[in-house]
Amino acid sequence: MAFLHPKPPLLRLLLLTCASLLHLTSPTHSLNTCTSQNIGNNLYTNCTDLPTLNASLYYNHIAKTSSISIAFVAPPSKPDGWIAWAINPTQTGMAGSQALIAFKNSNGTMNVKTYNISSYSSIVEGKIAFEVSEARAEYSAGSMKIYATVKLPETMTEVNHVWQVGGAVVDGVPVKHEFQPENLSAKGKLRLRVAEVSGGGGSPAGAPGISPNPNPNPSSGSGTGSGSGYKKSVMCVFLVVGGLILN
Repeated sequence: MAFLHPKPPLLRLLLLTCASLLHLTSPTHSLNTCTSQNIGNNLYTNCTDLPTLNASLYYNHIAKTSSISIAFVAPPSKPDGWIAWAINPTQTGMAGSQALIAFKNSNGTMNVKTYNISSYSSIVEGKIAFEVSEARAEYSAGSMKIYATVKLPETMTEVNHVWQVGGAVVDGVPVKHEFQPENLSAKGKLRLRVAEVSGGGGSPAGAPGISPNPNPNPSSGSGTGSGSGYKKSVMCVFLVVGGLILN
């Protein structure tokens, strides 16, 4: 019967150190990256878990038509409430935004309408500054979903976007949302790239589109760890070889 010889204490220590170094090289996934890019039978090039209101945004930038195809997902603050995703062409924040708002009709079916939010006190349905097509909404598992394709100016290189949720709809009109910190901070920026993706609502995996993180943090992406990971691997090799020589 063969017996395993115990590793010398120094070599054991070096192996533990090496394992710790390699563990640190594992990429840390951003909190703004969804676990799946597939929703509503469409595959989106980009997906981000937004930092507030438990919302997520799936999107493709279609350079050929200068448009953005989106799927916005969020739970309303109450089951019969509403969700909204908007583009603000002039500033950050809700005032001045061109919004898509989804809510349940009186018969329980979902609807999505367009609103030009001229101020925080005015929510009036009407035409918005951007052409919208393929707009629809769904409700499942406590969350509402907005699907739409929005035509953008060809010169637009970044998008100020805003998202929001509310708790009630009265006579077909969304009731004002709460003004808690997470509501007030529900805004961000999407940087467009000159890239083409096929289709309107979905695209092939790996196709380029919009920056997946509205608030990029270089320390949280997987790309920043590749160089340091290689250096740590080389360091481990030297540590182990040195330990074998000394023992």
